[in-house]
Amino acid sequence: MFDILADKINDPQFMFSILIAIAAIATVLTVAMPMLEGDTLNKRMNAVSVERDRIRAREREKLATKQAKPNLRQDSTAFLKQIVDGFNLTSWLGTEQAKLQLAMAGYRGKRAEDTFLVGRLVIPIALFFITLLYVFVIVPLSYPATMCIGISVFAAYLGIKLPELFLKNKMQKRQFSMRRSFPDALDLLLICVESGMSIEHAFRKVATEIGSQSVPLAEELTLTTAELSYLPDRRVAYENLGIRTGLESVRQIVTVLIQAERYGTPLGTALRVVSQESRDNRLMEAEKKAAALPPKLTVPMIIFFLPVLFAVILTPAIIQVSHAQG
Repeated sequence: MFDILADKINDPQFMFSILIAIAAIATVLTVAMPMLEGDTLNKRMNAVSVERDRIRAREREKLATKQAKPNLRQDSTAFLKQIVDGFNLTSWLGTEQAKLQLAMAGYRGKRAEDTFLVGRLVIPIALFFITLLYVFVIVPLSYPATMCIGISVFAAYLGIKLPELFLKNKMQKRQFSMRRSFPDALDLLLICVESGMSIEHAFRKVATEIGSQSVPLAEELTLTTAELSYLPDRRVAYENLGIRTGLESVRQIVTVLIQAERYGTPLGTALRVVSQESRDNRLMEAEKKAAALPPKLTVPMIIFFLPVLFAVILTPAIIQVSHAQG
């Protein structure tokens, strides 16, 4: 039996027939499989629609249950507002720069501002007393009392700056995400505008599509769409978009949209120019980072690579010399 099987494998005509049969079966399956699968897209859309209706019904039931039960707990927002108003934190801890950073970091509304102000009040006091407890009780330092108190005051100053540092870090991460995806968003916006969509529908469509790349950019475009719907002056909605993002490329497109709104200039040509400039700026930033890479790698190479390289080169010679002397 094994001899017959070996003869068949060594027979070129038989192997060629097997390959033709496999190719024919694969061709039939390739053509027939899409027909047998059916319309999966409609099935998925129907499943999403059913799930959406189910979620809406569940949320309505929750809302009805909440309204039926009396709320015996005090709202945290009202509690924060009482602290802010009681200590008048807005006048001596709140700054316009902090409000702008809150908007750029994605924290909107009065509650976010009150939380930030309460944090700037509580964190310095907590750090001051914790540092006092540490330097006087837990690990008593041999320094004079005035220096220990100065260390505690410095810790309190750091507590004032910590919320600002947190906001700055959050804002930079958000801007990086938006800056990286904004050229693609401009291309999508240009396609939507040239296809005949209004700017509101274009923003809504771009926000839906760009969400997979940058959630912050999708949020800002969605908010701009909402502002275009209810604000009496559309220019304010565009300016708010530039203020919330804090990006120069977004400010450019805001200027283009305001000019097109005011003077009736063609929007497609201006969007094309701004989109190309945005892509060129992103390419220039990438080239700048690539050019700055060799100087940054100099110190790690000297510290980590050269000692290992010298060890690999010199170790055989040291071993040979030690054997020769022995």
